[in-house]
Amino acid sequence: MKILLTGATGYIGKRLLPRLIREGHEVVCGVRDPSRFQPPPSLKPHLETITLDLLKPETLKNIPKDIHAAYYLVHSMSTSSDYTALEEASAKNFRTAIEHTEAEQVIYLSGIINGEELSTHLKSRKNVEELLGQGTYHLTTLRAGIIIGSGSASFEIIRDLVEKLPVMIAPKWLNTRCQPIGITDVLAFLCRVLGHEKTYGRNFDIGGPDVLTYKEMLLGFAKERGLKRWIGTVPVMTPRLSSYWLYFVTSTSYNLASSLVQSMKVEVVCRDSRINELLKVTPLSYQEALRKAFDRVENNEIVSSWKDSFVSGNLDFRVSEFIRVPTFGCFKDERMMIIKDKEKTLSNLWQIGGENGWYYANFLWKIRGYLDKFFGGVGLRRGRTSKDDIQVGDALDFWRVLYANKEEGRLLLFAEMKLPGEAWLEFKIVNEQLIQTATFRSKGLLGRLYWYSIVPLHGLVFKGMIRGIVV
Repeated sequence: MKILLTGATGYIGKRLLPRLIREGHEVVCGVRDPSRFQPPPSLKPHLETITLDLLKPETLKNIPKDIHAAYYLVHSMSTSSDYTALEEASAKNFRTAIEHTEAEQVIYLSGIINGEELSTHLKSRKNVEELLGQGTYHLTTLRAGIIIGSGSASFEIIRDLVEKLPVMIAPKWLNTRCQPIGITDVLAFLCRVLGHEKTYGRNFDIGGPDVLTYKEMLLGFAKERGLKRWIGTVPVMTPRLSSYWLYFVTSTSYNLASSLVQSMKVEVVCRDSRINELLKVTPLSYQEALRKAFDRVENNEIVSSWKDSFVSGNLDFRVSEFIRVPTFGCFKDERMMIIKDKEKTLSNLWQIGGENGWYYANFLWKIRGYLDKFFGGVGLRRGRTSKDDIQVGDALDFWRVLYANKEEGRLLLFAEMKLPGEAWLEFKIVNEQLIQTATFRSKGLLGRLYWYSIVPLHGLVFKGMIRGIVV
């Protein structure tokens, strides 16, 4: 079967792609920025990549006419304050495009929307479902609540809260009930509804067997990790304060924190479990899903992470637009060092950031991260997805990976921290030496003042960093 997969660079899409190919399907991956899409070599012979931006109707002409089904895994939450309008436009454009193909089925992963009062985020999901349902094809909607898996936003936020706060004074929405589901079960449902005629034109709630409050989920996580935690709730905490609380304690962006807080005040519990019997799926319990997630983390087998999506930062751009580092009107700090062992140097370079740190004056990097978080940036808490692998588009603390080619010996990062300008950090091996270049393109007088104020720190940090990397 020939299938269109939208959101192939996203958390769900990255995991669904290999499963579809293993089941013998030909997959057309629609991605907004092909330079960010780097599937494993073993998958490439079985897929086709097309440029697809649902907000640009002209790109929808790239969708092949002979597809049999399509997955709609695109969400705009937190990319803009007006994401509702963006999601509506995307759904309409997608529906029109699919109606001009041979597709019989569209599969949409939405949120559980059974409450009378819905958050802006869940209202938008419901609106998208209604718009997609007006097409001439058959729509199958799967509605999920909290998804638990290595690298998922829910898992990482819970992890941040539990592992960093022995005592929590939390908003009252921690007493809201939800029905979490493991990522492996979500993928199983997504695969099994494909071509299943009994799911055509219907929507289903999917969830695990446990209905828990967010507080119970936090305590369950603590139990799994062997940690003792005390959680108290306060009756009054405004949505803004709740958003700031989540933003400063976890690795989430403020926009995403704000959207999540609105949704966490709404119960997301399944109406029934009829789809489990229909598709012969027995979902894992919450604790089982946690154990599976931690197995992946401990074995460094995280296939995808929400942090690698641009919604985890403050920017929304095409990687290709920034891959050429500018020279005119820029400030630079360039350092070079002879390499004795290229393989070990590359290994060090490819493990930079995250838990491994930046090889020198890590306390200064942490201070910069705290300052960035204070002023509304992403801070250092995003870390990195893999301990020893880097892919284009990955989040790397408060940087974004623009280019990563180990054979070529080049790594290029773009700053997502709050800055009065734009910054790049590049490493490349040329003639048996590592060249490390920090580039800053200032915006106005404030940008120039910023650069000159930190020049003394650059002399300390960047000199020590290249010495720590080179072997």
